[in-house]
Amino acid sequence: MTKLSPIVPALLTCALAACAGTGSSDKATSQQQTQATSQAVDATQLPRYHWKLQDARASDGKRIDALFAREDKPLTLDFHDGNVSVRNACNGIGGSYKLEGDTLTFGPMMGTMMACADPKLTALDGAVTTRLNGKSQVALAAGASPSLKITLASGDVLSFTGEETAETKYGGPGKQTFLEVAPQRVACSHPLIPNHQCLNVREVVYGDNGVKTSTGQWRPLYEEIEGYSFQPGTRNVLRLKQFERKNVPADASRTVYVLDMVVESELVSPAKG
Repeated sequence: MTKLSPIVPALLTCALAACAGTGSSDKATSQQQTQATSQAVDATQLPRYHWKLQDARASDGKRIDALFAREDKPLTLDFHDGNVSVRNACNGIGGSYKLEGDTLTFGPMMGTMMACADPKLTALDGAVTTRLNGKSQVALAAGASPSLKITLASGDVLSFTGEETAETKYGGPGKQTFLEVAPQRVACSHPLIPNHQCLNVREVVYGDNGVKTSTGQWRPLYEEIEGYSFQPGTRNVLRLKQFERKNVPADASRTVYVLDMVVESELVSPAKG
């Protein structure tokens, strides 16, 4: 019978040790990579942006079409004071949230009960409320084009891009004010736009009880209201955030108005207007 040289067992022992060492090394490397990808998210960055949905994939990689019922108005998340609100669904949707490290926990989502004429919008509301619930993992990349990726417990991945809020853009919380917008524009003088037509507005003041107490004089507004789309023939009362620009362009006003919500809306006939 052939005998093994004493060198052979030694070589086998070394080979086994090397394999064990490699396994330990691979495990350590894997743990390091997991730690590298699970980084705490800066909680102060979430409220600085409107987070617009750009892509949504199920765990099998397929696009979640139900979340894109309004292609012209992407689903948008706004985080503020421990609450998240969802815009551009059918109903207003919102709830609480908590960010701990890279774990984002959504509380139960609540919504208004307005009926949705389009079945796709009804499905959109359901697709939102069922997904934004419980714990998820989040990754945020800052920079000129910030991005937010939320990985749900189901394996669905929602990808958002950030657009600066007015508070971020203008460097402050802004002042709440109300303006009534007339149903027709008026001619006004603009340094760069000949025959310009301005919004015709007047200030509205409400008491602490929510009752209208006074209205100001009609005046042309030389700039558009951010977030507001004027419809001829429609009178609106708007709740706005008013900001002051720090660096005012030559063709712009120092005061900036940003739409917060529409308080009143009325179709006005030409005779009435």
